[in-house]
Amino acid sequence: MRSTGTLENTRLAWQHRLLEELARGSDLLCLEVLGTQFTVCWGAAVTWQQRDAMRWAWARCVDGGGPFLPPLPPEPTMDQPFTASVTYQSKKYDDGTFQLQAASFEELAEHLTSRLTVAAILANAGGLTMLHACGVADPATGAVVALVAKSGTGKTTAASLLAEVYGYVTDETVAIRPDGSVVPYPKPLSVKQRPGTPKQQVGPDELGLLPAPARPFLQSIVLLNRVPGGRPAAPKLQRVPMADAVLALIPDSSSQAEMVEPLQSLCRLIDRVGGVWQVTYTEAADLPAALEPLFRMQPGDTSAWEAPAAEAARFRHIPEGYIRRAAPRDAVAIGGDLLVMMENQVVRLSGIGPAIWAASASPIRPDQLAEEVGKVHGTPEGYRDAVAAATEQLIAKSVLAQGRK
Repeated sequence: MRSTGTLENTRLAWQHRLLEELARGSDLLCLEVLGTQFTVCWGAAVTWQQRDAMRWAWARCVDGGGPFLPPLPPEPTMDQPFTASVTYQSKKYDDGTFQLQAASFEELAEHLTSRLTVAAILANAGGLTMLHACGVADPATGAVVALVAKSGTGKTTAASLLAEVYGYVTDETVAIRPDGSVVPYPKPLSVKQRPGTPKQQVGPDELGLLPAPARPFLQSIVLLNRVPGGRPAAPKLQRVPMADAVLALIPDSSSQAEMVEPLQSLCRLIDRVGGVWQVTYTEAADLPAALEPLFRMQPGDTSAWEAPAAEAARFRHIPEGYIRRAAPRDAVAIGGDLLVMMENQVVRLSGIGPAIWAASASPIRPDQLAEEVGKVHGTPEGYRDAVAAATEQLIAKSVLAQGRK
């Protein structure tokens, strides 16, 4: 623990450095992103007009607290004359810094947006459910619809259209607390330009987007399914089965595996909003009318799920020739399927898969495993071969472990 004298010296050094920065005309950009505070210090090549443009673009994320000073930006080079340095303070991690260099100001601005987002996501890993989605909210009620999609599939276009009517929450990450409330991230919209050029960072005020309400909460989750080209058709809105919804959301979430009970917590969130929807559309202009019902209360989802019994700590050793299931990060049973989250993937067990999982809670020989599965699914001709083939697949996916010499 630092002494009072050391802290006072640090404070005085900080004040001296700040006065030096202000004396030479430095312009610090102080932001708050998903609860993490950032300070950006621009390199000399960034003009005052460009600094003003970034302050305007990030206006809805500006932090009113006192700045904390980043290190000096890196020295410019002929190939990368545009530079910046960033420092941040996180409630979860120690303070951090990073530096940026780019060939153009537009590239520097795009890199900054990306690095701020990644740093804020890492700072909130395990505390927030973070969907790769744009979010808009009913200005009167605060109800948020999260539109989940991969990069380049229409999130920003949808956000810019919908936020002319609804409050702009984000075009990048919808961050949800355990109680269902949403942490707004009203960053600049990253707008595509010509192929091969950086995306332009355009502030929501410049686009005339409505502000997010004071207390936003998650109302609906929608998977965007844009069908480009062809004849325009009316948008189609339909529910997504629970297991399909979980498998669709996991790849389009950030750090979900760091959550306590990652699959179960996602299922609870889906239950809270009454299930997941998919909208299939060709023209983004049709989305406001198609999604309007989802800002209101939805009937509850009838899909049932449950968590299997927790893994026992025994049977760590697997005898040679035996098989046992690996300890997952989490698992949920949905209908006749079992979703198992291992270290790096979520595996869907269907058909005889759940029976193999249940029978392999403790080490078991392959012939005994086939007999246990046969008790559940019957013993038609060739069933032992089918169990053996499924077992090999699950071993390859690290869902099952095999005893070796």
